[in-house]
Amino acid sequence: MPHLFNKPIHKQLRQKLRNESPQAEIILWRKLRGLQIRGLKFHRQYGIGSYIVDFYCPEIELVIEIDGDTHYQPDAKMNDELRNKKLAESNLKLLRFDNNDIYRNIRGVLDKIYEVVNNSLNPS
Repeated sequence: MPHLFNKPIHKQLRQKLRNESPQAEIILWRKLRGLQIRGLKFHRQYGIGSYIVDFYCPEIELVIEIDGDTHYQPDAKMNDELRNKKLAESNLKLLRFDNNDIYRNIRGVLDKIYEVVNNSLNPS
C-alpha cells in the first residue's frame, strides 16, 4: 500500500467520522490529544492509503483502532483482518481495542499504548 496520507477525496468522510465519533473514541482521544503521550502527536480519523484509521501517530507509525459492536459481524472480521494485513505490510504498528476495553480498563489501554510507544522510541 503506498503511503498516501489524508487523500483529499476522503476529507468529508474523515470530518464526518470525527464529528460522529463513538463515546469510546472520544474517551481515548481525550487521553491522546495535546501531546499527552510522551510528547507525541496523535491524529484522529486519519487517512492511510484507502483506509481511515481511528488514531495515528506518524512519528512512530502507530495505528490505534477501536472496535465497536459492528466489528464482530463475520464480514467485518474479514475486513478487519485484510485491513490489519495491509497496514502491517506498510510496516505500521497496530493496536486494536474494543469499546469495553476503553470503558472498563482505560488504564490498561493506556499502559499498552505507553509500552508500544516506549519500545518504539527506545528500541532494544
